[in-house]
Amino acid sequence: MNVIRNLRLVVLISGRGSNLQAILDQAISGELPAAVVAVISNQPGVYGLERARQVGVPALELDHRHFADRPSFEVALMNLIDSYQSDLVILAGFMRILTPGFTDYYQGRLLNIHPSLLPKFRGLHTHERAIAAGETEHGATLHFVTAELDGGPLIVQARVPVWPDDDPGALAARVLAQEHRLYPQAIRWLAEGRLKLNGEQVWFNGELLREPLRLE
Repeated sequence: MNVIRNLRLVVLISGRGSNLQAILDQAISGELPAAVVAVISNQPGVYGLERARQVGVPALELDHRHFADRPSFEVALMNLIDSYQSDLVILAGFMRILTPGFTDYYQGRLLNIHPSLLPKFRGLHTHERAIAAGETEHGATLHFVTAELDGGPLIVQARVPVWPDDDPGALAARVLAQEHRLYPQAIRWLAEGRLKLNGEQVWFNGELLREPLRLE
């Protein structure tokens, strides 16, 4: 029988922090066996920091523009994360490409959410691209992070329809609602010991995951 752990989460943001809010809400209510112990933004003054302050979570600014290069910023970021003794590092709209030194250090403890059904539409402007490609289905993917942009091992996806009259804003809102479901669920699985990363392979309930789980 797995022992459920109360995980310590550090959340990295660059903007408004809506996925952060979904995690905070479930952590505070007790629905999620986890606590957000710090929120760090590379962009000063963003609303996600205020979300953290409102519930008494340390809200920290680490402006990447104050560092000479990407590695020196990441060293400072790693030191800050580790000072909070985190079990998981959550990328929730953190708009920085991370080097292998960072992703390797946090291997198996670093999660990201991407607004597409990976491996489709890596990178930016996913909703516009899905509509332009004539997709009938779109969604979001939660994955472990590696140095490959949006290319880490996939964990779970949620799907939404693309309607003929959709515009990017309407589609984005539909996908975002699913993102708010995906992150708490994956954190819960990790806390329960049901989800693990072994090398580049995802294991769920003791079995190798050959394709991403689907959240209905």
